Amino acid sequence: MSLTNQHIDTLIARCKTGDQSAQLEVYNRYYKAMYNTSFRIVKNSFEAEDIMQDSFLTAFTKLETLKDIKTFGGWLKRIVVNNSIQHFNKNSKYEDVPFDAVMYKVEDTHVDSTQDDNASAQAKFVLQTMNTLKDNYRIALTLHLIEGYDYEEISSIMNVSYANCRTTISRAKESLRQKLQHVV
Repeated sequence: MSLTNQHIDTLIARCKTGDQSAQLEVYNRYYKAMYNTSFRIVKNSFEAEDIMQDSFLTAFTKLETLKDIKTFGGWLKRIVVNNSIQHFNKNSKYEDVPFDAVMYKVEDTHVDSTQDDNASAQAKFVLQTMNTLKDNYRIALTLHLIEGYDYEEISSIMNVSYANCRTTISRAKESLRQKLQHVV
């Protein structure tokens, strides 16, 4: 059986033994999603690439600390999110982060193309509008709405209380709603 057909449990077990071909296959399976996760936080393609690479290195060197192989994807995503936020906080103290229009690749589907194009344009517009929010609002909304983290996880990641996290997300949603209404 080739590596591309192996289940992730088998690949992770092989990675723990130092099998570089298994590590490459795991990287190939996850790198796009991890890059997108990092890019949504740091808003810089080169920095997101570096963070993603560092996160994979961290993950492969700390595989022994992974308690359940089935949670590898979530565990890796958490490493990427933590590294991205740490990098963002470190760099935002010293320089302004420029506004970059976020362009996301939409998978080819065989649905009505005009409807798909309209939905894609709307999604891009909402994401661009999200990027105009205050940094803590943007990060909290990205973690909650796009990455799917719950309030407890976000409060831990952002190092704020649970109540503060809920308030921040609520205010971020309201701010986004108001910005979207002004345009429409």
